[in-house]
Amino acid sequence: MDESSKQQIKEVREPIYTPGHVERYDFEYERNGVSNLFLFFEPLVGWRHVEVTDQRTAIDWAYQVRDLVDVDYPKAERITLVMDNLNTHCAASLYKAFEPSEARRIFERLDIQYTPKHGSWLNMAEIELSILSRQCLDRRIPDQDFLRTEVEEWVNDRNAHSSSMNWQFRTEDARIKRRRLYPTLNA
Repeated sequence: MDESSKQQIKEVREPIYTPGHVERYDFEYERNGVSNLFLFFEPLVGWRHVEVTDQRTAIDWAYQVRDLVDVDYPKAERITLVMDNLNTHCAASLYKAFEPSEARRIFERLDIQYTPKHGSWLNMAEIELSILSRQCLDRRIPDQDFLRTEVEEWVNDRNAHSSSMNWQFRTEDARIKRRRLYPTLNA
């Protein structure tokens, strides 16, 4: 699981369309707010879910996790949830959003694993957000409704093709790439 934000940008002048040339945009634009994207990704299956929200608060995160547990994986006994150490990514957020019994019910279904500090590059959901950014969000998006439509089409296409991730990075590779984070112990 990971999240990102996307600024909505409206055009102040119509883009210029000239046959045989790339579409030309004026450098001026109107800022039209920011939306948050929560992304859940099951890399081996090639399933992802992206929810566009107005903000990124502890309560927003809690509702997304409840949907993961109750809507996306209602029959799963335990769900391994890998995410970064953001201050909202914790059991306390569930208790902030729900009654204690409901928060406990949700939390007991989760096996939370945090990516290491300065190790966000290990988070496959972050990699998937990067793909979303390059394939879908690399242009001006005027408003949240348009953003939702574009993201939904991208998710449907990626899920239809079961676009999975073949993660090849092993502990031995990490010891080479991140030598300073993995000290050698002499016996």
